[in-house]
Amino acid sequence: MTDLSTEKMVPFLDLSLQYDALKNEIDSAIQSVFKDSSFVLGPALKKFEDEFARYCHVDHCVGLNSGTAALHLALLAMGVGPGDEVITAANSFIATAEAISFCGAEPRFVDALLDTANLNSDMIEAAITHRTKVIIPVHLYGQPAEIDKVLKIAAAHKIMVLEDACQAHGAVFHGERVGTFGHAAAYSFYPGKNLGAAGDGGAVVTNDAELAARITLLRNHGSEQKYHHDIVGHNFRLDSIQAAILSAKLPHLDLWNKKRREIARFYDEKLTGVHGISPMCVIDGCEPVYHLYVIRTAERDVVLQQMKEMRIASGIHYPIPIHLQPAYQYLNLEEGSFPVSEELSKSVVSLPIYPDMPKADQERVVASILKASELMKSRS
Repeated sequence: MTDLSTEKMVPFLDLSLQYDALKNEIDSAIQSVFKDSSFVLGPALKKFEDEFARYCHVDHCVGLNSGTAALHLALLAMGVGPGDEVITAANSFIATAEAISFCGAEPRFVDALLDTANLNSDMIEAAITHRTKVIIPVHLYGQPAEIDKVLKIAAAHKIMVLEDACQAHGAVFHGERVGTFGHAAAYSFYPGKNLGAAGDGGAVVTNDAELAARITLLRNHGSEQKYHHDIVGHNFRLDSIQAAILSAKLPHLDLWNKKRREIARFYDEKLTGVHGISPMCVIDGCEPVYHLYVIRTAERDVVLQQMKEMRIASGIHYPIPIHLQPAYQYLNLEEGSFPVSEELSKSVVSLPIYPDMPKADQERVVASILKASELMKSRS
């Protein structure tokens, strides 16, 4: 029997491999920023904004200091404020809801679909009130949400749509990149994202020139001209070093996404139909980018223990639904309010996935899940 105590840990992701492969490009990009000493709102930022807008097939990109700021400023630019409601997914990272709260508005949650973990678009209409200003569908885990259904409902009720694409860089819905469907889309460049900076970063992309101009104003203290402030704004700028790093990485994003899909395909082939294990489904006509590869299991403790014993890192995205977080207790949404999201919080496990993940590590992950499945089967 193999002694796994001496085996190298299988990491959840390994960002060092990415840097090693692009060291020359990244170092050169950083040095160029130091050379011109334009660290804030400089040419490196404009270059990245133009490149990312082209990549997303939109007219405008506004670089910001986080995905949370991107959601926040997009909502402000859309006119969201106190007394308004914004519909979004109960099953998401808390930043989606925080951005709504930052505007003084109230999040109105919609439950998830069990097989994709994304927002259940069939429940949106029941959540709409006279106070509804925006719908935020989340392309969770890099899996496109049912954006066509969301757009149809939004158009019928004259409501704006902000795509939360913070985990979905390059994902495709029926031939078009996500982020091109709504009035705007928010992206995060947190280091672990498919396109990640060396720190926090984010952006809003849009085809609406007026919306882009408003966000540009809001990110820089409400100022177009130094020391002249047209509105009360924020200091939410993407710095030049992060922008330069993102420019160095962007040409490689499609290849990285392709490699993620290949790993996901391997996991799907090995784990579909396995006792006690349910990989997430993909909507027909979609190309996910697998920021995360997530399975569901009724006996998560067995899976996690087996992965731990085989020295494999894992994650849970997310262990507490937003409506049950202490921060949102004021909404008085008790357990049972969004049963699918709550079930997902108790059953999901995220498996290691990153572009240059060694095949041996992928096989070890699968072996751990199969062993956990056998243990579950022996108990039933």
